[in-house]
Amino acid sequence: MNTMVLYDFTKTATLDGWYTVNDDVMGGRSTCSFELNQQGNALFTGQVSLENNGGFSSVHYRFPSVEITGYQFLALRVKGDGKRYQVRIKDRAGDNYSYIAYFTTTGEWQDIKVPLKEMYPSFRGRKLDLPNFAEGEIEEFALLIGNKKEEAFSIEIDTIQFLEE
Repeated sequence: MNTMVLYDFTKTATLDGWYTVNDDVMGGRSTCSFELNQQGNALFTGQVSLENNGGFSSVHYRFPSVEITGYQFLALRVKGDGKRYQVRIKDRAGDNYSYIAYFTTTGEWQDIKVPLKEMYPSFRGRKLDLPNFAEGEIEEFALLIGNKKEEAFSIEIDTIQFLEE
């Protein structure tokens, strides 16, 4: 199986290109942080608040365009907290919408495989009347939590890659 690594977190990795976005862009009160832990994995943690119509926290990674034609899966190695997360990709970083899919963590290390063709376009929580993701290029990856409830969250990320199969 061929793989293409988008990001492999290690003790010497930098977080260049990574940034967080919370609902405070719309007046909400959610908070989060994104950093490397002692094991060299990324740690995305925070508190989702519903105050002031809030309800989400996210971390984004922008990069020069990457060709993923021929790959069928977005694969993540994560250790979460039992909560549901949303994974997002954008074919053009400037687009308002993302292609999204959900996964639920177990509290143990997991290898999550998301079929790219099942990632559907969404904007502000609404599915758009556009085709699902097709082969091509991407310029942004994001991880979001927004389960319509107040909750603390924590997810550790080891690798993000694309798989052929």
